[in-house]
Order: sequence, then structure tokens, then C-alpha cells
Amino acid sequence: MLHEQSVKRCSRCKQHKPRAAFARNKAMRDGLQAYCRECAAAYHQQRQLAKGRNVRPRVEVPEGHKLCRTCGQIKPHSEWTRNRSASDGLATLCKAVQGRAGHLKRQYGITETERDALIASQGGVCCICLSAPAAHVDHCHETGRVRGVLCFSCNAALGQLKDRPDAIRRAAAYLEGNAWKPTLVAPGVYRLPS
Repeated sequence: MLHEQSVKRCSRCKQHKPRAAFARNKAMRDGLQAYCRECAAAYHQQRQLAKGRNVRPRVEVPEGHKLCRTCGQIKPHSEWTRNRSASDGLATLCKAVQGRAGHLKRQYGITETERDALIASQGGVCCICLSAPAAHVDHCHETGRVRGVLCFSCNAALGQLKDRPDAIRRAAAYLEGNAWKPTLVAPGVYRLPS
């Protein structure tokens, strides 16, 4: 009886496999998919091809290794960070791609050397407040073009003002005391800003 509970028969390949070879499915009586993981992957690829979608070719990887789709290299599990929510327990990107250099290249299309050159051209400080160290790459969200390197606060401020120059000008006018609101001159009499 114990042996029957530790294995399951795949309804596609008709082989008896350990329960770990099946993905979870709460809707099924035993809590597992009807197809084993290999058959489910093959079935999914067939369906995608039938719909005319691009399907990545399956790559054979030795035990204890994983393929990084970004850098294209097969690396041992020690080169990956943990991700408990992933089916294999490992992150999608290897440590080399996942690091700061990989982030800069993926997100902004620049290298660490180019970022360091930007910081040096700004004198090592944020180009807005001119006092805090430059640490965060700022870019235009419409074009993706890198504008400069800012401190955390200035970068966050631009984001909060949604990169809108008109909102930033009004904020500057407000800080300078030229607020866009009427001023009380006498009871019931207001002077509008010019």
C-alpha cells in the first residue's frame, strides 16, 4: 500500500513515476497533475507550436546544473541564488547576470565603466542637489535614455513628480514662496497671484 502511494501513473506516457515527478494541482483528487512534468512540458510545447508561437528548444543539462537563458551558459547550482517559489528552487538568472553589472546592462544599456564615467563627469555628486553622492542611474521613462546619476532622494523626487517639468516648476515656485493660491489681504478680500 505504501508503494502505491509513493508512485503515480502518468496518463500520457503510461509510466509509473515517483510523485515528485508530477506538478501540484489542487483540483485533482490526489493533488497532482495527470501528466508527469516531462509529458506536461512536451504537451505545452506542442500546443504552442500549433498556435504558431515561438518555442525555445529544450536544452539537456547535466544533473546539478542549470542553463541561464540570459548569458546562455550552463552553470552549477552554486552559481545561482535561491528562490523558494521557483519549481527548481533557484533564481531565473545566474549570479553573474543578476548582479549590479547585469542590472545596469539590462535596465539602462550601460556598463559599470560608463556609469563611473558619468559620476566622474558630475564631480562625484548628484547633479540636482550637488551635495549627496551620486548612486542611482536616472533615465527617461519614455525614451529609455540615461540622463545622469542622482542621489536616492533626488531620484525618488523625480519619480514622485512623475518626471513632469511643469509639476517640478510649480514645486520650485511653491518653495520660493510664489504659491499658486490667493492671498488673504482683508476679511473676504483675496489677491490672486500674478
